[in-house]
Amino acid sequence: MLINTLGSALAAAPIGGRLRRHYPEIRALDAAQLFDLEARASDRLDQRGRLKIAIIGFGNFGQFLAQTFARQGHSLLAHSRTDYSAAAASLGASFFSDPNDLCEQHPDVVLFSTSILSTAPVLHSLPIQRLRRNTLFTEVLSVKEFPKSLFLKHLPPHFDILCTHPMFGPESGKDGWAGLPLVFEKVRIGDCDERAERCKSFLDIFEREGCRMVEMSCVDHDANAAETQFLTHTVGRLLSRLDLKSTPIDTKGYEALLKLVQNTSNDSFDLYNGLFMYNKNSTDLLERLDLAFDSLKKELFGKLHDVLRKQLFENSEN
Repeated sequence: MLINTLGSALAAAPIGGRLRRHYPEIRALDAAQLFDLEARASDRLDQRGRLKIAIIGFGNFGQFLAQTFARQGHSLLAHSRTDYSAAAASLGASFFSDPNDLCEQHPDVVLFSTSILSTAPVLHSLPIQRLRRNTLFTEVLSVKEFPKSLFLKHLPPHFDILCTHPMFGPESGKDGWAGLPLVFEKVRIGDCDERAERCKSFLDIFEREGCRMVEMSCVDHDANAAETQFLTHTVGRLLSRLDLKSTPIDTKGYEALLKLVQNTSNDSFDLYNGLFMYNKNSTDLLERLDLAFDSLKKELFGKLHDVLRKQLFENSEN
């Protein structure tokens, strides 16, 4: 009763200050109200950072990303040719078999987690006219120049474009993403603060997990990825053709080779084929690898020839 009475009296401005000094209940009430206002403001800021993300291609990698997105409080929509409705429900995501229904949900972000080979047909079949005009398009393909060119060609200029590549997957990122690289290029982001903030909010997902954020052009990414990815996959798949087995005297180096074979074999051939077909640097790397192997064989057989010739002359003299 006292607090209510004195609270009404605060409406009289001249005596408000004196009442606050003499009645601690009023100071407590003011502090509580201030705390409530601050909490609500913080919630509103937090809400602005939360995104409605549509994942196109809800396979193994899409679900892997969705786990972290959901844990951070983002709202998730999913679409795939395969029915992943049960997997989506387990992550708190809504699954849409019809892309029209998904686009009508007006996501903030449309994320392509498709295979490299299927990206173009999937994009062409997406009813983008049902999306909001400032939607952010992004992707997580292992090549970058190809999706950048595809998005710029197919998407009207009112859509934003962000190219990203998490340089990890369900196996390497199963214990957390801390220290793992996220490569990105802001291809086309609108000038207004809201669109810049939305792009930042998406990148913040990875930064909060401790990823090493690497801003790099798509051209430079593909030049580097030809060696860091395509070469790795090529060597692993080449060794897999030898049907290597573990032995009782495995060295650390040999164990690393067996691990490489296992890791590359776990990825689909479509991924490897995509790394070759959609990265122009891969053809050059294959040619260099071919020349390097020929050079190495010539050096080995050259030394063998020298040894045999020396033995032949020694036998002849004897």
